[in-house]
This record gives sequence, structure tokens and C-alpha cells, in this order.
Amino acid sequence: MEKKKFDFNSLIGFLLIGGILIWMLYLNKPTEEELQAEKAKTEAAAKEKAEAEKSKQDITLSEATTEISDAVMPGDSLALEQLKNKLGSFAYSGTLPSATEGTTVLENDVLMLKISNKGGYITEALLKNFHQYDSVPVYLIKDGNASLDLQFSAENRSLNSKDLYFQPTLSKNGEDHVLSMKLKTSENGFIEYKYTLHPGEYMLDFSINSQGLDGIINTSQPMYLDWKLKGYRHAKSISYENRYSRLTYEYEDEKHSKLSPSGEDDELEKDVTWMNFRQHFFSSMLLTDTPFKEVKLTSVDLVKDEEVDTTFTKQYGAKMLLEPKGGALAYNMNMYYGPSDYQIFKTYDRNLDEAMPLGWGIFGVINKYIIIPLFAFLTDFLPAGIAIIVLTILIKLLLSPVQYKQYLAQAKMKVLKPEMDEIKEKYKDNKLKIQQETMKLQNSAGASPLKGCLPALLQIPVFYALFTFFPSAFDLRQKSFLWADDLSSYDTIAQLPFRIPFYGDHVSLFPILASIAIFVYMMMTMGQNMQQQQQPGMPNMKFLMYLSPLFMLVFFNNYASGLSLYYFISNLITIGIMLVIKNFIIDEDKIHAKIQVKKAQPKKQNKFQRKMSEMMDQAEQQKKGGKR
Repeated sequence: MEKKKFDFNSLIGFLLIGGILIWMLYLNKPTEEELQAEKAKTEAAAKEKAEAEKSKQDITLSEATTEISDAVMPGDSLALEQLKNKLGSFAYSGTLPSATEGTTVLENDVLMLKISNKGGYITEALLKNFHQYDSVPVYLIKDGNASLDLQFSAENRSLNSKDLYFQPTLSKNGEDHVLSMKLKTSENGFIEYKYTLHPGEYMLDFSINSQGLDGIINTSQPMYLDWKLKGYRHAKSISYENRYSRLTYEYEDEKHSKLSPSGEDDELEKDVTWMNFRQHFFSSMLLTDTPFKEVKLTSVDLVKDEEVDTTFTKQYGAKMLLEPKGGALAYNMNMYYGPSDYQIFKTYDRNLDEAMPLGWGIFGVINKYIIIPLFAFLTDFLPAGIAIIVLTILIKLLLSPVQYKQYLAQAKMKVLKPEMDEIKEKYKDNKLKIQQETMKLQNSAGASPLKGCLPALLQIPVFYALFTFFPSAFDLRQKSFLWADDLSSYDTIAQLPFRIPFYGDHVSLFPILASIAIFVYMMMTMGQNMQQQQQPGMPNMKFLMYLSPLFMLVFFNNYASGLSLYYFISNLITIGIMLVIKNFIIDEDKIHAKIQVKKAQPKKQNKFQRKMSEMMDQAEQQKKGGKR
């Protein structure tokens, strides 16, 4: 990642000098006359500042401003006494000049964070290099959609850090930007949130520590860190985005789980090491070096109607039980605000890729070690749409031997069809005998419907892996191809004036093309068997031939156009391979001759075939006995 350097040494010095002056002013409280004069001076300065800077409140590395708290003014003994009654020793934090709702900006070249004095937590998180479907910048946190609240007992009071004021101190450590937020009871007694942002990183260091609070905080009472976030909509289709927005987490020595993506769900887990409030292509994460002993995780689906609920997708929550050690808090953690990108997640070596919906078992393995690396390699020098086509071609070529076996088995069954029809005619009143004689014919010829099914089954892991890969491929986000503006969302060739249930309010072309290709493919594979008598208990092939394309047409109208493009190209290539195999590789006359030779040879049955033959013979004998 490209690194952007900042040189603010002189301003850091200004901040330090300013902090010393403020502290000196606090120690030397002015008289009432001096207060009035200082108040008039402050008001004039504030007015001049408002005209020059339009009331800018943020403290940045390039500029630092301090506002005088109007919550408890110096000399207001009544207000101070009321604050002490409410907050005890933590009333001290409300008397400092930092007791405002001002914010501090912490940023690098990819991420901008605003941390509020009130509560000490992040109130804005902007991803600089990304924008939404409507060109609005991507904010993961903004306008009060998130909070981080330390809940604890102190001096017989239940306190919430989100309601208290922290004192910010901004500094640099090499190229890192460091922000210390202290919730103070005195100059040497405080709870500290420390944020450290590294150049070019979406991951920042975050720690919670306490000092000098013996006898103030009651560590015998439970202490909780309560994190909440409402996920903003970022994609064109909120229902599609919402389907892949999910709370995932790691617990108990690298176990991984997730809450339901729909409705309301909650879980109480032990020894949690990280949690991800995933918003499809973006993630807000909290990780800890010391596992949280107990965490209450919650998720609420906020999308009830896509036409009405268009701002938020999910309401996430994680309430973490903290364990003080030696009467003090000491937790080293990390926060992540950035893309849900497998390549980025892998760089941290924290199993963060488990937060992505890449499929379980063999499906996830295929994605992680074959599909994702191959697609990343292709997109390094090819546009995303062309990369999908090339990826599809490579996969189809890899699976072509399997497809050859499948079509060869189908060709053998086609050659045997006349003989199978003779058996059906000969034993038309005895279905059991038809099955017995048909099995003998297939075994003697070395042909079986099962041999045609097995190659198809071998392709399923690859197909399912790709089905889970495309919706989560960050490299497809906002990449255009032909008429599709965004391969991670649906393409639109026509906007409907109304909404069709399950279909939507638009027409996508790629699903239509994919449906046509699937229909042609199924005609080629099933059409030759259509006139065969339907076997009892078997699905209606003609029904399936029409159902599959219809399912693709309706269900994929709101899916990622990149996935429909893959299915379209995949089926086109499959049709082409089948035509080549049929017309240039497989000779049905030669197959028929080989079958006749094989039928003439002694055929040794395996254990399974012998068992099936014996069962059929027994059934036949019982049937004959019953007719007497």
C-alpha cells in the first residue's frame, strides 16, 4: 500500500505547551473579576474563531483548538457539587477544559477516524478509497450509529463511560499516530483508551488500561465493555447486501461461529478472541489478545421491506465481560475498519478469513487455495469481467476429463436404449423383472446410470465453491463489464414501474442469458432420455428441465452479475465441449461394438451387484409364490 507521510513535529510541541498552560491555569484559579474578564475575552475569541473557521471543533494533527467547558465553569461550586454527587471522583473529568463534545481526528492514507471527548470512542470511521453505489463516501460509523461503553461501579455508583468526558492527547511514535483518551479522577488517576494508527493500515491498536483507581473502582462488581453498531447500507440492492451481512466471531481456541443473517439472534459465548460486525464488503472488528471470558452477542435484521428500510441492514451488539487484574484493567486489543477482503485478512494471521462466507469443508478449501489465488492473479493484469471469463475457461478445461466420462456413460446408455426398450416390452407386466433384466444388461455392457452421475457429483464441490466465492469477492466490487456497472451487484437493462415478488423492480440480462444456456444444456443432456418411460420414484426430468432455468431467471435477478456471467460462460463452454465430444471424439458405432464384445465376455459381479441380484431373485420368487 502506498504510504503517505505527515510532518507535524512543531504542532506536537504546540500541543504539549498548550497542555502545560491549561494545567497551570487550572491550578491557579482566577478571582471573580478575572473570571469575568477572561469570560469576555474567551467569548470574543470564540466569536472571531467562528467567523474565521465556521465553528470548527475537531482537533487534528495540523490544528489544535480547545474549548472551555460550560458544564462546570471555574468557580461554579454548586454545579461542581452536583457533579460530585452524581459521579463521585469521576466528577473531576467534567471540570477539565476537555469536557466538551469536541473530537480528535486520527488518520492515515486509507482511513479517517474521529474520536469524541464524550465517551472516548470512535464517532466517525471513513474509508478514504471507497464510495457507495450512489458515489457517497463509505462511512462505517457516522451520525451516532455506533457506541463503545465501559460499564463499571465506582464509589457505590453505576457509571457509563459513554456519558463521561475524556481528555485527548495526540502524539506521534515514528510514523504511527497515537491518541490517548483519559477519563480522569485526578491528574494521576484515570481510565485510558489508547488508539494507535499505522500508515496504510485498516487495523489499529486499541488498549484499555487503568491507573491510580484503587478504592475508587469496585472490581468485585462485573465490568462490561458494550459495543454496538448499526450497519449502513452501501450497495444498490439492500436485500442482497443484507443477505451477506452477518455477525461472525472466534471463541474457545479458534472455533468459529456466526449469528443468523435474518430475524433476531443472540448467543452467550466463552473465551471470545474476535468478533466481526460484517456489512457484506466491509467489516468492523474488535480483536483481543486476552480472550473475553464471556460475551453476549446479538444481531437484529433491520430490513423488513426493501422499499422502506433503506438506511441500515443490521443492528449488532457485543457485551464483553472484563476481568481486572490486580485491581486494574489491562487489555490490549485491535480494531479493524475496512474491506472484507480475503487477501487483507490473511496478512494479519488471526484467522480473520473465517469471517468470510467462503463455504465450509472442501468448498472453503477450494476457494482459499485455488479460486481466490487464481482470480487475484488474473485481476492483476486483466479487467474483472475478462478475468471471470478466463477463470471459467480454466476451470472448465480442468474438469473436461470428468465431463468426458459423464458424456461417455450417457452415450453408452443411449446405445443400450433399444435393448432396454425390448426388455420393457417383454416384461411390461412385471416391473421388478424389468429392473432385474435391465441391471443385468447394464452390468454385462459396462454401462450404468450411476457411472454418469458420479462425474457430475465430482464437479459439485467446484460449482458450490464458485457459488460462494463470487458474492464475497471484493475484487468485483464496482468493477464494470459490458452493460453491467458493478459485477458485485445486479445488472439492469430495464427498470420496471412496479415490483414483482421474488423478482424485483428491474430486468437483468446476464441471468436471462444464463437461463437460456442452462436450458440448452439440459435439452442436450436430458432430451435424449425424455421418451424413455418414467421410472417409479424418479423425478420428472421434463419438469426439472424447465424448473432450473426458471429458477436461475428469477432467483439471480438480484444476485451479483459476476455470478450470472460465470454461469452463462460456464454453460456455453459446457455445450461446446459436449458438441466436440459427441461429433469428434465419441463414435457411437464403436461404443456399440465394444459393448457387444464386453457382453460376450464372462462378467464377474462384485459383492454389491451379487447382493442386489440375490435380493431381486428373492423378491421375484416371493411374487411368484404369492400368485399360487
